[in-house]
Amino acid sequence: MFTPSRLLIAATAMALLAGCATNNNPYQTQDQTQTGQQGGIGRTAKYGGLGALAGAAAGALIDHDNRGKGALIGAAVGGAAGAGYGYYADKQEAQLRQQMAGTGVEVQRQGDDIKLIMPGNITFATGSAEIASNFYTPLNDLATSFKQYDQNSIEIVGHTDSTGSYQNNLSLSQRRAQSVANYLVAQGVNGARVSTRGLGPDSPVASNATESGRSQNRRVEINLRPLPGAAQQP
Repeated sequence: MFTPSRLLIAATAMALLAGCATNNNPYQTQDQTQTGQQGGIGRTAKYGGLGALAGAAAGALIDHDNRGKGALIGAAVGGAAGAGYGYYADKQEAQLRQQMAGTGVEVQRQGDDIKLIMPGNITFATGSAEIASNFYTPLNDLATSFKQYDQNSIEIVGHTDSTGSYQNNLSLSQRRAQSVANYLVAQGVNGARVSTRGLGPDSPVASNATESGRSQNRRVEINLRPLPGAAQQP
């Protein structure tokens, strides 16, 4: 007969195993530094296991008369909820990587967040906030993805190099971010999910002392983060 402590251990082990099993989903990518694999364990498994542990603890506290039973129920609920957004983001990330292949747009992943880095040389002409005509197709693909995957916020951030006056760069970066936002909303993306910021030269990723570095600093980034309650989505 199971004791409460044995039920707690069993619940945790079952949830962890269930999380590991999702590692074989077809949307998991092989790039361990930017995708679902982190330190040998898949993101979905990681979140499912952590959710299970939290759920088991909460369930044991709630059901004072039968802590083992409460832990078992809590582990199942917590594991499912914890794995939910991780699996959702895995699918969105895979789609974005496929859509952006060959466009010059870089897709990065950190935990629940997905970042799209769009170099300035493929998005805008020098000193302009008007979207380059050859970039409409990638933006159309992004709009399609954002409408399909609607459980995250969309923050669009403009960046410049340090050439020219600070105020001009700050204004240009904001106008470029707003141009991208306006285009995505015009394609049917929910404007309530979209926000913009212009950081000018304040967040360089390379040295502004070289043309190569300045080219990297001229960019627009799109940050996708889960909306409140999105972790409950399957």
